[in-house]
Amino acid sequence: MMRNNLMKICHAMGICKYSTSPQSVGSGSNMKNDWNNGDRSSATVRPDPCDNCPTGQYAANADYEAWLVAHPSALSSFDQMMNMAKVKRIIVFLDYDGTLSPIVNDPEAAFMSDTMRSAVRQVARYFPTAIISGRSREKVYEFVQLNDVYYAGSHGMDIMAPPRQQESCNANYHTRAVDKKGNEVIIFQPAQEFLPEILEIFNELEEETMAMEGVSIEDNRFCVSVHFRRAKEEDYGMIEERVTSVLSKHSNFHLTRGRKVMEIRPSIMWNKGHALEYLLETLGFADSDDVLPFYIGDDQTDEDAFKVIRNRGQGFPIIVSSKPKDTKASYSLRDPSEVLSFLLRLTRWRRNSSPSKLAT
Repeated sequence: MMRNNLMKICHAMGICKYSTSPQSVGSGSNMKNDWNNGDRSSATVRPDPCDNCPTGQYAANADYEAWLVAHPSALSSFDQMMNMAKVKRIIVFLDYDGTLSPIVNDPEAAFMSDTMRSAVRQVARYFPTAIISGRSREKVYEFVQLNDVYYAGSHGMDIMAPPRQQESCNANYHTRAVDKKGNEVIIFQPAQEFLPEILEIFNELEEETMAMEGVSIEDNRFCVSVHFRRAKEEDYGMIEERVTSVLSKHSNFHLTRGRKVMEIRPSIMWNKGHALEYLLETLGFADSDDVLPFYIGDDQTDEDAFKVIRNRGQGFPIIVSSKPKDTKASYSLRDPSEVLSFLLRLTRWRRNSSPSKLAT
């Protein structure tokens, strides 16, 4: 069923009108547009309640605790989750920014810790593991520096994967290459024809914002990101005007928003959810009933992947958030430090589990 759906998607690919319905927008669900409402938490220590907390803090904590009822902690629920995983084949999907690394003011300094890198390395030792990020695939690799992980950049529009077992997508989007270990791989890039225009957009945005303090333009290969985390709040409106002015010249592109970032992307029906399906098929797990995907992410763009897992009826979509938010995720982790704890616990569980109780 998944392979048939993926074939339909791939055969229909190309320039298309980009719907603003919840099913097709990068957010993937009826997420509130809170790009202008503050930063994502980059805290690495869970705050302790105290008697001197202001009333607003009490209310925020109460809201979060209520939200946890519907999206329980993946750490608190770990044993229950693993009971369902004993006879399944686990596949791990991870976002990067805000999940494996904290959100920082300078996007070029979003480094993951050595401890986190070690944890991801251990996870990849036991389970097929992929990182699906909005960053360019090359940039994510520079941050992660692991060769036993599959990488998907530009929100899934640039995927490095093993040679395909089923050729269900247009062969024009596939390029054979060799990875860092000398293994043959396939590079899948469904937005190749947009690269010249993406370069034009990048140059236009650079020119439009070069005099604006605190704004940086990032070339993410198949999308262009406008970061304004360090800009003055009173400049936010002007920044958006400049960005939308550039967008108006390029009818085959659309704008998406995150927290303190705007992105211009090609208007093709491809997102992180499609990337997850593509990787499952490439790895030979598309039609397997014994596969249990884990997807951990913090961004609105991860909602597309959460939705795919929910529609499969098996798997664990896990959102990283220290605040209540609308989400398709079933479980939650507060911040990257809890992601680290979860990954370490997952590898310990695998080491300590009897091979006879695990799917192979």
